[in-house]
Amino acid sequence: MRIDGLVLTPGASVGREHSNLVAIEEALTSTGVRTERVDFPYRLEGRQTPDSPQVLVATVVEAASSLAESLAVPPERIAVGGRSMGGRISSMAVAEGLGAAALVMVSYPLHLPTRPEHMLAEHFGQISVPCLFISGTRDAFGTPDELEAAGAAIAGPVTYHWIEGGDHSLRQQGDEVATTVRDWLTGL
Repeated sequence: MRIDGLVLTPGASVGREHSNLVAIEEALTSTGVRTERVDFPYRLEGRQTPDSPQVLVATVVEAASSLAESLAVPPERIAVGGRSMGGRISSMAVAEGLGAAALVMVSYPLHLPTRPEHMLAEHFGQISVPCLFISGTRDAFGTPDELEAAGAAIAGPVTYHWIEGGDHSLRQQGDEVATTVRDWLTGL
């Protein structure tokens, strides 16, 4: 499968300039995969509280469509994803019918640290594209076992990359995150 573009969205408390997203874009530069790092409307408006899920999903859909159009390729040649909330929203967009090549999810927020019983994966059963999850083994938003159990509902092939000792922020692990995304996308 050929992937021509990747739309990346940030987590709830950061913008498109997050170091992991920048590192992914830089790693993909030499591969020919064009990367678009996108901010959500609330960030562009200077607000701290995320928009409704519908607005966030619409942002991903619009960004993927725009990137496909600018590259003159079908949407199925564009991958989507992001960090934390951005990865979750991208996966929701695909579950709701966005035709995408693949999903890249860095530090997927499977549940809030204080509410492990409230899983944020009810839509996984509607996903059939290849998925990459990159998470730290000490991520309070979901353990490796929890993420693998939830990911079993995904119909498409799922790849997990665990960063030993990493927490939800994955600070100082941008190179490993970026290399993993690059190698996975170019190997599809």
